[in-house]
Amino acid sequence: MILSFKKCIGLALTLLAFLGLSAQVPTQPILGHRSAPLLHIKGQSFKDLNKNGRLDAYEDWRLPHTRRVTDLLQQMSLEEKVGFMIISSIRMDGDNTFTPEIPARPVTSALEERDMYSRVNMFTRKPLRDTFLNIAATTKGVRELHLRHFILRSNASAFLLAEWANNLQALAESTRLGIPAIVASNPRNHVTVDASTGLSQGQTVFSKWPGELGLSAMRDLELTREFAAIAAQEWVAVGLRKGYMYMADLATEPRWERTEGTFGENADWAADMVRAITLGFQGAQLNPRSVALTFKHFPGGGPQVDGQDPHFEWGQDQHYPGNMFDYHLKPFQAAVDAGTSAIMPYYAKPVNTAYEEVAFAYNKAILSGLLRKKMGFRGIINSDTGPITMMPWGVENLSLVERYQKALLAGVDIFSGGADPSQLLETVRSGRISEKRIDESVRRLLLEKFALGLFENPYTDPSGAEKLVGNAAFQEKAALALRKSIVLLRNQQTLLPLKSGTKVFFEHHYDNGRGGQAFKSLIPDTPIPGLTFVATPEEADVILLWLVPNNGGLFGSTGKPIDISLSANRINVARVNQLRQSKPTILAVNFSNPWVVEEIDSPTAPTFLATFGTTVDALLDVVSGRFNPVGRMPISIPSSKAAVQINLADVPGFMEKGTYATFKFGDGLSYER
Repeated sequence: MILSFKKCIGLALTLLAFLGLSAQVPTQPILGHRSAPLLHIKGQSFKDLNKNGRLDAYEDWRLPHTRRVTDLLQQMSLEEKVGFMIISSIRMDGDNTFTPEIPARPVTSALEERDMYSRVNMFTRKPLRDTFLNIAATTKGVRELHLRHFILRSNASAFLLAEWANNLQALAESTRLGIPAIVASNPRNHVTVDASTGLSQGQTVFSKWPGELGLSAMRDLELTREFAAIAAQEWVAVGLRKGYMYMADLATEPRWERTEGTFGENADWAADMVRAITLGFQGAQLNPRSVALTFKHFPGGGPQVDGQDPHFEWGQDQHYPGNMFDYHLKPFQAAVDAGTSAIMPYYAKPVNTAYEEVAFAYNKAILSGLLRKKMGFRGIINSDTGPITMMPWGVENLSLVERYQKALLAGVDIFSGGADPSQLLETVRSGRISEKRIDESVRRLLLEKFALGLFENPYTDPSGAEKLVGNAAFQEKAALALRKSIVLLRNQQTLLPLKSGTKVFFEHHYDNGRGGQAFKSLIPDTPIPGLTFVATPEEADVILLWLVPNNGGLFGSTGKPIDISLSANRINVARVNQLRQSKPTILAVNFSNPWVVEEIDSPTAPTFLATFGTTVDALLDVVSGRFNPVGRMPISIPSSKAAVQINLADVPGFMEKGTYATFKFGDGLSYER
């Protein structure tokens, strides 16, 4: 039987689809270039990145990524490969993030050309024992140290960020092989209390959304994914192509000071959130419009002993008194299944488990056994910042070379927290690690860059970025999210929504620890129909108090026992109680941690709302009835300090026994219409 041409083509396409192969003919991509000449072959163009006058396989966008990676690996020297396995902090000209003692000056788009050396931990400002942290001058880092992975912690306008990123990519393109750089960042799109270095960028020009707990409180996976897709557009526009985020950790230990960056305590719901976030930022698979994500902190950083954090020596232990180790893996499995590009292990070391008591970056059974073999992760394992020189918990007795060896054998692909690859290079030259093992990691790192389209066009349009980032349409979507994130927990005497004609005294409580007024009266700039805002409590019919507790930030820890009562976290409890006893009161508390509210609570407690990083306008829209609250609690709120002391660190609050919680995961009311 002779088949027609159309039938033959159809059968071929069916076979390719069955084999999981694409029959799509590659189309000419846009090529962004500065110093690399273009090669024109049969009507198509290619970048001659190594400037040798011929088309190498790694320069040929028509070929599969795996073939291109193999070709490039063969051309890279050992020094280039090792430099490729360091992800270093980088600065824009004028940024003093790591040198606060130097007076600030305007940030520009120029590349920073000063080495920065410090004998203190970049986070805690405590002395470093083994070596000093260094951030290399940009040109030196790219050309001499062969660095291509960077973490940008500077804030600037969209135009300057994009222009700076272009300058960095032009520098990378001018090198021997023209391998592009990739720039990562911590979150830039959330309202947050703790914007410490390494946690969040705080106030930025990007669209402003609820904190991560607030996104979770919305209970809207579609809007969550839309948030991630919008944020990805903004990031790509300014040249940020890798997210040092998000936290798949579970907030099961109420004293842990990183609760704000999680999606809450319920593993199944957090897994759903992780999936939506991944698909929004990356798409179904990495592509030239993606931001590659790095979920952290494997295998779940929540169950810290007494809530202390492993950035500090006194917080290095992680335990599972409720035997719920596997429960904490669920969000990470969701990240793996959704295709996250990278996963970051925490500094902590497990205690009283079957695993070796060394930090997770050194833990072969955790990384190679559990994450890769059992959970099926095939992407990049990215160390947290500084386990080699700053937080080497459980391996303090090993030399730097021995630490690199142990971490590489455990499965780490790229090391964060410095800019000097010499000790990693020595680890290979001394024979402790083979170049074949190095190639495994570099292959993964190169695949990410090829998938993101950086070899074709790493450049962006600064003017276009300025128009796109934080635009009105994006912020309109974010405004909806800010309102949906607010949770109504109690509505005494149906006080809410406020009735027309009500006189409101609105007071905001926040103490940043640097002096000044800890509470201030707020009168909205834009009138709210039916409500009158007054200057004193005496004039009011109703008092609205918005309490924003502040523990001083993660890196203010001293190792003392952590107290999550309101009075211990800069809330003037006496004033709150005085006001709430004088008039009908609406209490709103911003839960960046599951603060214990027993000091202001009672059987006849006032109307109560929870916020998780939102705005004044959003809160007022809820209390006025212009927006019907829909949020649900992403965490449980302990009923007392005593309950906190006996909690099981790995057990979510809604599963704790007895009367552990005042408010539980999932609690929330709406107005009856």
